[in-house]
Amino acid sequence: MYYYTDQDHIFCSFEGGLPFSSLPVLPETGEVFFLFRRPPLSGRDAFAVSHPRLLTAQEGLETLTSDRTKVPEIGESLRHAIEAGRVKAVNIEHPRWRELLSPFLPQGKKRVHLLALGDVGSTLLTALRLLGGEQISSIGIFDVRQEVCRRWAFEMNQIALPWHYDAMPEVEIVAEEQLFDCDVFLFCASRYVPDTAVKSGDVRMAQYTLNRELVRHYARLARHRRFAGMFCVVSDPVDPLCRAALVESNRDEEGRLDWGGLMTHHVRGFGLGVMNARAAYYAKADGRFASFLTGGRSFGPHGEGLVIANSIGHYDDALSKELTELTAHANLAMRELGFKPYVAPAISSGALSLLLTLSGEWHCSSVYLDGIFFGVKNRLVPNGIEVEQLPLPDPLFARLQATAEELRGIAP
Repeated sequence: MYYYTDQDHIFCSFEGGLPFSSLPVLPETGEVFFLFRRPPLSGRDAFAVSHPRLLTAQEGLETLTSDRTKVPEIGESLRHAIEAGRVKAVNIEHPRWRELLSPFLPQGKKRVHLLALGDVGSTLLTALRLLGGEQISSIGIFDVRQEVCRRWAFEMNQIALPWHYDAMPEVEIVAEEQLFDCDVFLFCASRYVPDTAVKSGDVRMAQYTLNRELVRHYARLARHRRFAGMFCVVSDPVDPLCRAALVESNRDEEGRLDWGGLMTHHVRGFGLGVMNARAAYYAKADGRFASFLTGGRSFGPHGEGLVIANSIGHYDDALSKELTELTAHANLAMRELGFKPYVAPAISSGALSLLLTLSGEWHCSSVYLDGIFFGVKNRLVPNGIEVEQLPLPDPLFARLQATAEELRGIAP
């Protein structure tokens, strides 16, 4: 391992001869940036190094495992820095790699902007107003229907605790050109939401073509504004839309990739939270699935391809697939009742997951991994995004691989 310093930054790399000043030893304090190389957008361009095995910079579903990646030999000083949460990996092949040295989000409360106040957006807004006082400074809202914006600003700002009138984030109307003057952008827009008569099929993927054009428009706007906050997708289908936003923002006016837009850590999908909550709902209702409540996990997309594991330590493939089937189609069960399934997704996937993200807590959301967005348990820590690593049983790992290939086959 080689150690360097440049512009008050501390670097380490397996690569010698980098154009920085050499260091004989690694300092015992301060953030350390592990420099590696891979083509931009082929994987994460920056992430938290929570274990020495991540220093291989090899990325795939193996990133989620604690027993499938070779652990490189490193010195004790670097090992201690990793254990202390001081090491962040940065891809120096990215043309703007120095921007990756900055914190992912500023300190303090965050300014949140929300696009579109349909069923999901308005429910999400309500939850953020009620619960977001500790993490959110204010919430800006925009919808092409201005009367909708006026309605929700009027309603929300009349929700208050007596004599504690500043305890909740203020809700303000913003113009479209102001949407990216914030720390967190929530994409809740949709051009097509199937009505309650639709009770079968992959309802979420049916929305992709039209919603992809919407997310591309706002991704280009984010590029134009050089947005460096979190671009969060809540609309369906969450994971493919995340990938479309990331790729489109990095195209120039001629459609060529130039890496001038959002970076991989900027985009996040909020869809897995409700799937995890639905699995817990069924686990509480049926004792056969009770192991999920103590040792279960959810992976993958908000929709077809979802993977529920009844337990990591006591994995049962058949039981897990049965629980997955119930969870993945809970939205259809709600449609059978004659209602659109949007309240639990807006709160479990949207509001609660966002607030956990901003608090640095473990939660379920989709992050960029090996060229796709994949739902996992993760958290945002000072040195980047950390994904949970577990000893995944072979049958479970095979299911994750199949899902990853399905997601990879969806054009961004």
